[in-house]
Amino acid sequence: MEPRISSGPATFQTVAGIDSAYDEDSNVVTAVVVLDATTLETVDTATARGRVTFPYVPGLLAFRELPATIAALERLGTTPDLLLCDGQGIAHPRRFGLACHLGVLTGTPTIGVAKTVWGEHTAPGRKRGASADITLDGEVVGRALRTRDGVKPVYVSVGHRIDLDTACAEVLALTPKYRQPETTRRADHLCGTLLRGR
Repeated sequence: MEPRISSGPATFQTVAGIDSAYDEDSNVVTAVVVLDATTLETVDTATARGRVTFPYVPGLLAFRELPATIAALERLGTTPDLLLCDGQGIAHPRRFGLACHLGVLTGTPTIGVAKTVWGEHTAPGRKRGASADITLDGEVVGRALRTRDGVKPVYVSVGHRIDLDTACAEVLALTPKYRQPETTRRADHLCGTLLRGR
């Protein structure tokens, strides 16, 4: 199954960030943090733990993280309108990264926001909002997006049911202070808290 890419306007009232982390015993913790898209206030959180049974294979992150991710999503009391993953969407060698898997499984619009890039791009301008297309085999698969002046960009790609322009606009709206979207930052913080308190 392929991710569906929508075009046209979309209004998201709640947005969720998803992040996973591992301990030294091959256990994974996943955190989901849901924010109000307008105020960026946290409205819901959920977590899950699991044992990693799939080996580490570059490009196959979804097979390690999806079971705990789905479990955490099922524990939410809120159904988010948009999901942001700390990983790739179609900016992936197989054109189907973690954000695509999650979007297809949940039917929810999903964006991949990665800290590293697969593909080629020129450097975007140094000002917040500057971007440059990411290409793989000559095909545009995402954008390097500058979320802070002079700070390394993030790498945005479509996961499911969203277009690239909308995805980049949403990521910028979710990064008022830092490089990473607030959704991802808060999910990452919650993962760290879980690992420290295990």
